[in-house]
Amino acid sequence: MDSSGETAERNAAQPKRVVRELLALPDFLRLWLVGAFANAMRWLELLASGLFAYEVTHSALAVTGVVAARQLPQLFLGAFAGALSEAVNRKVIVMVALVGPAVVSTLLATLATTGHLELWHVAMGNLLSGVLWTSEMSTRRRMVGEVAGPHRIVQAIALDSVTSAATRMIGPLLGGFAFQWLGMKGAYTMTALVQFAGAFALAGLVHTQVTRRLALARIPGEILEGLTYARTKPVILLVFGITVVTNAFAFAYQGLVAPLGVGAFHVSPGLVGLLAAGEPLGALLGGTLIAAGVIRMNRQLTFAGGSSLFMVALIVMALSPSYWLAFAVLVVGGFGTAGFGNMQSTLMLTEAPAEMRSRLMGMVTVGIGTGPLGILAAGLLSDQVGPRHAVLIMATLGLAATLALVLGLRRR
Repeated sequence: MDSSGETAERNAAQPKRVVRELLALPDFLRLWLVGAFANAMRWLELLASGLFAYEVTHSALAVTGVVAARQLPQLFLGAFAGALSEAVNRKVIVMVALVGPAVVSTLLATLATTGHLELWHVAMGNLLSGVLWTSEMSTRRRMVGEVAGPHRIVQAIALDSVTSAATRMIGPLLGGFAFQWLGMKGAYTMTALVQFAGAFALAGLVHTQVTRRLALARIPGEILEGLTYARTKPVILLVFGITVVTNAFAFAYQGLVAPLGVGAFHVSPGLVGLLAAGEPLGALLGGTLIAAGVIRMNRQLTFAGGSSLFMVALIVMALSPSYWLAFAVLVVGGFGTAGFGNMQSTLMLTEAPAEMRSRLMGMVTVGIGTGPLGILAAGLLSDQVGPRHAVLIMATLGLAATLALVLGLRRR
């Protein structure tokens, strides 16, 4: 074999070797597995709570309100969580973010078992758990990159993103069937046990970090400093902008999965869970190809193009005459979210200086936190024009906004 062929073979084998190295690191393995199980339980609860809301009210707006309650804290607290994680031990933050939702799930399971569970209990539980979830991007995801090291950060984030996609697929599937077979008491008992186990597993993590003194009064100024820096970096602005658009306009469809499945396609709760798993299944397949080094594209193109592909898939899904075609199209759209999700963290961790990473990742969390606003807007639209047209309108607006952002920042 000639030298160029040998080089190509080494380059192809390198990502696989790096992934094996990562999985051999005990601390990386703990963070990876704990994140995977916690994410799965989050998505399980979101679908189960949406099905419960639709069963009780038959209102798409009520469903989106309950789902939005879990994600809304990211909008208001994401930047604060990012600044906090630069001063407080990140291991402690992640453990609290596991134990807190586990306690909430235990209380909700108890209410469901005694027959006293009401919709406002579920909404409040989602809100409280969502407050603690704001630390995910700026804390646990950053720790994944730190444990991996700068030379393995691309594969580490790709592997974590692939796993996140898998949990978004498995969680709704479990949520649909848990709600159908076990009811809300079974669903919340499951999530409580898994999250308590995750906190216990993380107790043995060895994670050293450079901390600084926590000064709450200084946090607004530090957030402003991060924003001022971001304004000088078009790539970081691209990440912020497309994160907002994708979450506010595209991922808004997640709040309408129950009305789409039950009301538009007339399928069982189990198949509603399968529909919710369609896009994550595609993201899992696409993310696996990225992590293995099979797909190698310009990072910015992969990020913006992936978001656009997802929104095109949502438009086709909304026009689909059958459930199974809608499911297949969402799988294709998942390849787009694989590129979007992988490069969202990778671009931030490689473009931002170390002393600002948590702050800037916290601002990405704020961008993700615009999702509930989109979910509520989709719910309002759905009550007026139906879930199909609501998804169609939101995805079309998002696609137009993405194109405008890319063209505007390209000029810079």
